[in-house]
Amino acid sequence: MSDIDSDIDITETLLAPARKAPPSTAPPRRVWTVVLAGLGALLCALDVVVVATALPALQADFGASLSQLEWTINAYNLVFACLTLTGAALGDRFGRRRMYVAGLALFTLASAWAALAGGAGELIAARAVQGAGAAVLLPLTLTLISEAFPAEKRGVAIGLWGGVSGLGVAAGPVLGGAVTDGLSWQWIFWLNVPLGLVMLPLAAMKLRESYGPRPQLDIVGLVLAAVGLTGLAWAPVRAPEAGWGSAEVLFALGVGAVFVAAFLGWEESGARYPMLPLAHFRRRGFSTANGAVFLMFVSLLGALFMISQLFQVGLGNSPLEAGLRILVWTGTPLLVAPVAGALADRFGNRPFMLTGLVLQAVGLGLMAWQVEPGVGYDRLVLPLIIAGVGISMVFPTVANAVSASVPPAEVGVASGVNNALRELGGVFGVAVAAAVFVQYGGYDSAESFIDGCAPALWVSAGVSAAGAVVASFAPSKHGS
Repeated sequence: MSDIDSDIDITETLLAPARKAPPSTAPPRRVWTVVLAGLGALLCALDVVVVATALPALQADFGASLSQLEWTINAYNLVFACLTLTGAALGDRFGRRRMYVAGLALFTLASAWAALAGGAGELIAARAVQGAGAAVLLPLTLTLISEAFPAEKRGVAIGLWGGVSGLGVAAGPVLGGAVTDGLSWQWIFWLNVPLGLVMLPLAAMKLRESYGPRPQLDIVGLVLAAVGLTGLAWAPVRAPEAGWGSAEVLFALGVGAVFVAAFLGWEESGARYPMLPLAHFRRRGFSTANGAVFLMFVSLLGALFMISQLFQVGLGNSPLEAGLRILVWTGTPLLVAPVAGALADRFGNRPFMLTGLVLQAVGLGLMAWQVEPGVGYDRLVLPLIIAGVGISMVFPTVANAVSASVPPAEVGVASGVNNALRELGGVFGVAVAAAVFVQYGGYDSAESFIDGCAPALWVSAGVSAAGAVVASFAPSKHGS
């Protein structure tokens, strides 16, 4: 069968009648798996970015400080990052379908709480609970797909998953801007509620239950990992306000380092059923994909934090206008991610990971070079498109590389690690961008904002270039 025929075959598997597969892997169930997993990823990705275009409105409504604006994004990302290994482990122990439903229910309730928040502090708390729901929900989306599809057909399915995830990234700024302009910022959270309520019974009925290889939870590992990751993530979030040399930041870094080291030691020699088998990191495909995705999200979330405000604070656009201008950047995964996922089955993941990170670096570098007071959108659109094509190539191929580099029974754990590093990268990205921004600019005027924005974008471009270096060490095709 030719490569083109293989690509056609996976599409037919998703869409053809049940006679093409035995009942245990019937195409209708596969379709529901891709749809529900994709929608779960959509919700999680949407709420990473949907707040971005509402930041000026939140600042005006609550009188929020720069630190509080950071926390409306980072409270979600921080809890997400610190608990996502836990979410994967809970799915292995108690059932992936059951925990998917539980994570979705918690996410939906927290969305309603965020919409009802009466102040910045309450909103930040609700965002933290949302992050806990997403930490259970997102790693299981990839596990459900990997369990439903054989390895040779998984790339296209993951590409579709990546495309739907990209819809969350694409729709977030536009949806946030449109809703903030037309209704109020609260509705960016209310919109999650009906979708969640529709998905809950469908997930309970249509997904197949499966379990991982660990019959017991690694409680000691869960505690050590949560405390360690929290310390490491807390430090960069607080550093712009407290200072990198402050006792608080140094203490958080120290605690994080000690607990992460203790976690690694426990997983290596003490845990009967380790939640993170360290042998995975000796697989080149696994370690390079995770290193690349961490640096990509440092770059991506830091740049998004600045660019979403640039169009409003620096260039005077409304929230909706800002979201529409960003769409050429964030919307490309809808078109490019499924294609990249399908081609990766043929040519391997490394070419797409490497090229994508290079394009993101080039696009953000060009953006930083062009940013100045009064700059026209015509000078910014090409850099945004270049960066968007870049992230679109990385999303599905990193996920595919991670799932292909471990045995099928370990995909849930591998997905949890990948998502933890993604979200931790986002926390660092926003914190680093804010730290650079306050060194060179501020919110006093449009000119002052742009003075700080350009250096922050240069740093984001440099981080993406570092990710490309890491990706260049990935296996040439589907090796480990």
